[in-house]
Amino acid sequence: MKRTILSLLAVTLFSLMTEAKVQLPQLFQSGMVLQRGKPIPVWGKADANEKLTILWQKKQYETTANDKGMWRIDLPKTKAGGPYTLQVRGEKGDVIEMTDVMVGDVWLLSGQSNIDVTIERVYPQYVDEIDHFDCPQVRLFRVQNETNTHGVQNDIRPTNINWKPLTKQNAWYFSAVGSFLGKRMWEKNKVAQGIIVNSWGGTPIEAWISADSLMTDYPMQIKKVAFYQNDNYIKAQMQANNEANKRWEELLNKIDGTLTYPLPSYQDSDWQTINQNNWSWRGVGSVWLRQHIYINKEHAGKPARLLLGTLFDQDITYLNGKEIGHTYYQYPPRRYDIPEGLLQEGDNVIAIRFINKYGAVHFIPEKPYLIAFGDDRFSQNPMPKDVIPLSDQWKMHVGAEMPSCPNGDVSLQNLPTTLYNAVVYPLAPFAINGVVWYQGESNTGNPAPYADYLKKMMGCWRNRWQDQQMPFCIVQLANHDGRQQTGFPRPIVYPEQPVSSGWAQLREAQRIVAKADDRAELAVINDLGETVDIHPLRKKEVAERIGLCFDRLIYNNKVKLSPEVVSIHTTYSPLAIQLTLDQPIQEGELYTFEVSGDDNIFHNVDAIGKGNVITLHHFNFSFIPRTIRYAWKDDPKKANVRSLTGLPMSSFELKINQP
Repeated sequence: MKRTILSLLAVTLFSLMTEAKVQLPQLFQSGMVLQRGKPIPVWGKADANEKLTILWQKKQYETTANDKGMWRIDLPKTKAGGPYTLQVRGEKGDVIEMTDVMVGDVWLLSGQSNIDVTIERVYPQYVDEIDHFDCPQVRLFRVQNETNTHGVQNDIRPTNINWKPLTKQNAWYFSAVGSFLGKRMWEKNKVAQGIIVNSWGGTPIEAWISADSLMTDYPMQIKKVAFYQNDNYIKAQMQANNEANKRWEELLNKIDGTLTYPLPSYQDSDWQTINQNNWSWRGVGSVWLRQHIYINKEHAGKPARLLLGTLFDQDITYLNGKEIGHTYYQYPPRRYDIPEGLLQEGDNVIAIRFINKYGAVHFIPEKPYLIAFGDDRFSQNPMPKDVIPLSDQWKMHVGAEMPSCPNGDVSLQNLPTTLYNAVVYPLAPFAINGVVWYQGESNTGNPAPYADYLKKMMGCWRNRWQDQQMPFCIVQLANHDGRQQTGFPRPIVYPEQPVSSGWAQLREAQRIVAKADDRAELAVINDLGETVDIHPLRKKEVAERIGLCFDRLIYNNKVKLSPEVVSIHTTYSPLAIQLTLDQPIQEGELYTFEVSGDDNIFHNVDAIGKGNVITLHHFNFSFIPRTIRYAWKDDPKKANVRSLTGLPMSSFELKINQP
C-alpha cells in the first residue's frame, strides 16, 4: 500500500512538472517577424505566479504569471532590423529560445478563397518572376483552419508554414496575394515583411465577427450557433455525411465502367457526339467524354501539359488509359502534366470522367483547351509557342445515373462567430501594421446588411487588438458573372440595359464603409476579374493596389488611389450633370453611367470625361434625375473611368443634390 501511494505521488508530481512548462502562442517561433515602431506584446502560459525573464536585444525584462498562469509583457518599441534572438525563461528552468527573429512590418490577410488562391494556381501568369522568388526578408505564416462554436479560444492550431522565407518552394501552396504583397512591400520599404494569412474559402463575413458585436442587432445569428454547440450532434452529422459519400461512391463505381472507357482500344463509335461549347449534363452520377487526337512524330513521346480549362464539377482525366489528373471541385484550372513517353505517334485518346452530385456538368468555353509542349508549356502569359489545340467535339456516354447523395455536412466555418472565436481572437495582441480584408463573394446573395457587418467586424478586431487606429485595406469584389456560381451553365450575356446586381450592391457597401473610415482604404479591382472565373489569376496586380492603399494610409497620404466623385452639379438648359472628381482622368467617351428619377427606374446616359470632370449629357427623359449609378453590374466590362495612372474608378450609387 505504501509503495502504491508513493508511486501515485511520483506520477502526480511528474504530471504537474510536465504540465508546468512555459508556453508561448503558435505565432512565436524562430524566423518570425515582429512589428517595428510599436510595443511588442509577448504572452503565454506558465505555472500560477511563476516569475519569467525575457531576454531581448541584450536587455532583460521580467514579469510574473497571474493566478491562472497567464502572463504578458510588452517589450519596448524597436527599429527595423535583425536577425535577433528572443528568449523566455521560467524560474523552474524552462527555456524557450527563438532565433532569426526580424523586426519589420507585419500584415494580416483575411477573408475567403481569393486570399487562399496559391502561387501554384497563378504560376502560369508570372512564370519568370516566381521562378526567381528569393526573398529571405519576407516571412510567410499560414493560420490553420479551425472553428469554435462554444466561444473564444486562446491559441491557434500548429501550422505547417511557420514563418518560412519567401521562395518558390515555400510559397507554392501559400497565398499569391500575400506572397506578392510581401515582396512588393520589401522592395519599396527595405525592411523585413511578415505575412500572416488567415482565410477560409466560401465563408461569409458573419463567421469573422465576435458574438458581442452581433448580439444586439442580429440575435438570430447567435441562435444559429447555439444549435451547433452540441459536439455529439456535430460528430454524428459529419460521420453520417462521410458514410453517405463513401456509400454513394461505392455504388457509383460498381455501376460505372471505369476500367474500359479510358483505354485507347475501347470502341466509342456508338457514343453521342457533343460540342463542348453548348453542352451540359444535368444528371447525378458520372458521365464520360472521349476525344481522339493525332500526335505527329515530332511531338510523340515528349513531356507536355494538357489544359482543360475549368470544369464543373469533379473530373478524373486519362490519357491513353493512364490517369494524369484528378480535381475534386469546380474552381481549379485543369492543368495536367503528361509524362515523357506517354504520347504516342498517331492516335491518342483523352478521356474525362465527370462525377456530379449537383448542378450540371459543363465546360467553360472561354478557357484554353490544348496540349502544350516545350520549356514554356507552364506559361499562360504569354501562351506557349508550341501547342496542339483540342477539338471542341467529344464523344459522350453516361456512365452511371445515381440518386442524389444525402448530405449532413454542418459547415461550421459558415456559421456566425466561429472563425472569430478560433482563428482571430487568439492572434491578438500580436502587433501588426495593417489588415487586408478580401471577402464578399459569399454575401452577394444578401448584400443589404453587409456594410453594417463590415463596420462591426472592423470594430471588434480593433477592440480585440486595443488599437482603434488599426489600418484596413478593403479589397473590393472583382468583376465576375455571379450566375456562374450556380452549377448550371448559362449563356454569357453582357447586359446593356440597367440591371439589379447583388455584386454591385456589395461593392457599394465596401466603398461606403471605406470612405467613412479614416483608417481604411478601398482597393478597386473591377478590371482584374474574369467573367467566368470567381478566382481571377492576376493576383500580383491585386497586391500592388493593396500596397498603394497602405502607402497612403501609413507612409504617404498624398498617394493617389482610384478616382472618386467629390461633388455633383446639375444644369437644366440643356439638362446635364457634372461629376467633379478628386483627380484628372483619362479623357474620352465613358460608359455604364445610369440615372433614375423618383421612380428609381434607371436609364443609360452618355458620358464624357475631360480633366477631372465627367459630364452626363444627351438626356431624353421627362423626369428630373435623382440618382446616378456607375458600373452597376456583376461584370461591368465596359466601365472605363480610369485615373491617369490607370487605376479604375469604383462602381457607385449617388444621390443628386438638387439646387
